[in-house]
Amino acid sequence: MTNARYSRTDRQTILALAMVTLLALTAFVLLPPGAGAAGNKAPSRGSLLQKIGKQGCIVDRSTPKQGCATARAIKGPGPFMGSRAIALSPDGRNVYVASSDSNAIAIFRRHATTGNLSQPKGQAGCISLKGSYGCARAIGLKGPNSLAISASGQYLYATSRDSSSVTAFRRSSTGALKQLAAGRGCISQLALPGCETGRALTGADVVTISPDGRNVYVGSFFGNAVAVFNRDKEDGALTQPADDSGCVTEAATSGCDQGLALSSPEGMSVSGDGKNVYVATAVSNAVLTFSRDATTGALTQATDGSGCIVESALTGCTTGFQVSGANAVATSPDDKDVYVTSLISSSLTSFIRTSNAGALSQIPGAGGCVAWLRQYPCTPGRALRAPEGLAVSPDGGNVYVTAFSSGAVAVMNRFRSTGTVVQKPGRDGCVTVQSIANCNAGRALAGASSIVVSSDGRFAYVTANKSNAIAVFRRVTGN
Repeated sequence: MTNARYSRTDRQTILALAMVTLLALTAFVLLPPGAGAAGNKAPSRGSLLQKIGKQGCIVDRSTPKQGCATARAIKGPGPFMGSRAIALSPDGRNVYVASSDSNAIAIFRRHATTGNLSQPKGQAGCISLKGSYGCARAIGLKGPNSLAISASGQYLYATSRDSSSVTAFRRSSTGALKQLAAGRGCISQLALPGCETGRALTGADVVTISPDGRNVYVGSFFGNAVAVFNRDKEDGALTQPADDSGCVTEAATSGCDQGLALSSPEGMSVSGDGKNVYVATAVSNAVLTFSRDATTGALTQATDGSGCIVESALTGCTTGFQVSGANAVATSPDDKDVYVTSLISSSLTSFIRTSNAGALSQIPGAGGCVAWLRQYPCTPGRALRAPEGLAVSPDGGNVYVTAFSSGAVAVMNRFRSTGTVVQKPGRDGCVTVQSIANCNAGRALAGASSIVVSSDGRFAYVTANKSNAIAVFRRVTGN
């Protein structure tokens, strides 16, 4: 006799799958640190090992040291809004940190061989609003949260949420920053002295630069918009087009194009071929695709379902899964895949670029996402509660996720042929300040928010908002 819905064979299959799932969850969640086959093995390729002593972390001088080095102007690096708060110069000589609570950008010299960081004295070590902390002086730098450096390494751009601004700085041969001259170094939605007026910049949250260096794009969290800027490659100055191509907004707005599912942009990435801009929107729970005009930099969004992937059905968009609170966005080095962290879903989702137009298709089933504990249809992930930042290693073999609530970095293996990711087994799969089973212990990682990997793939740097810190890791590059 058979059940109305399932045969006996079906029920046996389901029971077997349930047992496999239970065993997987036990391996991921219940085993003590160091247990399992991977517990006693040498760290695998792509694993992160925090450097020992003061070389492994730098905290703001107002914070208890906890065995870390100290520095100025790094209070609140990588705020809860801001998944790109740390940037590494193309020449590898400097690391820059957007410190929201310090109203500053902290500057560090980087040793190419050891990866160690040190802060220069005086104004060479930071630039801040009103020149506080002994830093150089800047305008429009209230609550900085995201950074981007031009491919030439000559210019750095910062968004500041509280100033609703994008600011421009010239980088010297020593790594020091100097803001561009008045009227060229700051564009704001607000009427700020010394700043030009811009559109669609309310709550500016994330900034990116096109690979050809012609354009800068800003996601505005409270403006529900993407602002578009033309960039002068000679002097680094930004200008916003006066017509509708200067911004894309969710609501119909005079002077801007209108887009879909644009409520609260928080993450952004430009494809390596320069054809697309991908945006994650936290309140729309969506991942958006814009086509980019290589000549003008203008953005257009399709309304046939290929321009947006949303958690809940929305006319003109395709429905996806586990993208609630979509946050950071990263494109793989081979330009084939796009990865997104989602804060509410506590997930990392994977997408394939499926056409010359750059449209995205979410990888189906368990291959399409890794989520904290287990959320259908994802594979279970450890130390992934409230993921914030995201980076793909230069060799494309790993994806790294910073988790704000877990105070952790989760380490994923990436399969280049398919684009799928899976968390490393055992303790190689995560580093955390919390007591989480099967994770390595880390320091100065509370409120882990942003991560960057050096171009040689040997080191990783993480901002930790609640620790007021930068954590420094060596990346295992051998087999």
